[in-house]
Amino acid sequence: MEDTTELEPAAPKIQARIRASFERQSLMRHLGARIGHVGPGCVHIVLPSRPEVNQQHGYIHAGATSAIADSAGGYAAFTLFPENTSVLTVEYKINFLAPAVGDHVEAVGRVLKSGRTLTVCQLEVFAVQGSERSLVAAGQQTLICVQESAEQ
Repeated sequence: MEDTTELEPAAPKIQARIRASFERQSLMRHLGARIGHVGPGCVHIVLPSRPEVNQQHGYIHAGATSAIADSAGGYAAFTLFPENTSVLTVEYKINFLAPAVGDHVEAVGRVLKSGRTLTVCQLEVFAVQGSERSLVAAGQQTLICVQESAEQ
């Protein structure tokens, strides 16, 4: 049974903060990524498959896959951070389980443990072809809540 609580939307003010920050990320714009869902402690980022993000065998490149996973986890953590703070990745590890083949890939970042300073997130990336979803990457990430400067 699927956990539908992860699809609950975040409060409008939090969604606006996440979306405004995402819009300032030049790499996400360059890749053609977009936010698919913003919920409390859970963010989905979608990346359409196209030649510009593929590697030499036609699969979606691991660099593009890991970039959207990193951002999904970062924004998942950021949904739980106080106002006037920012988020930075401290570290992440990702395992690639299968080639990313499909219409698009979807990265899902979920907070496992939110702390005052450090937050740990689970990262998953799914290849999506029509109505079929298959897990192609999984990882974990640690993020830091930066108190000194807010997102501009």
